[in-house]
Amino acid sequence: MEKTPNVVLGVTGSIAAHRAVDLASLLVKGGCAVRVVMTADACRFVTPLPFKVLSRNPVITDHYDEDEGWKPSHIAVADAADLMVVAPASAHTLARLAHGMADDALACVALALNPATPLLLAPAMNGKMWNHPATQANVATLRQRGAEFLGPDEGLLSCGYEGVGRLWPVERIAARVLEAARAGRHGPS
Repeated sequence: MEKTPNVVLGVTGSIAAHRAVDLASLLVKGGCAVRVVMTADACRFVTPLPFKVLSRNPVITDHYDEDEGWKPSHIAVADAADLMVVAPASAHTLARLAHGMADDALACVALALNPATPLLLAPAMNGKMWNHPATQANVATLRQRGAEFLGPDEGLLSCGYEGVGRLWPVERIAARVLEAARAGRHGPS
């Protein structure tokens, strides 16, 4: 029997954060148990409420949010994860993950993941930010550690520029997440 995939959806501060609501919905419809972790900057673009309703789980927005039980939330969520996807992944978050900074709940969950747990990153930012040597060095570091990048796409950016930096379509992100989450995940649900 196939196990229900446990997916952690990280949402960061990007204008594309509102699209993560649709991603959460697609993942739930695809049969995943979804836990959402939002950065403080993400909460400036979209509230936790739609994620809570769609995932049917509490949303972690702060390092000190605690569920019932004795384990800190970021450890419990990381331990249960079959996969983590960060969509959108801002330049700031990519830098924090590349440098192992544990300054918020999202970064702590990512750092606490089992090294074998897939980490998928769907960047969304201005093209100049994406192409900056610092961002590209962070991308290289994360790829070297096994992170998979989903995009970014090229096109008209919300800032008015044309270029690379658009979030992949959420349907493509969801399809890749579902494929990765189900790969080799069998057992009681």
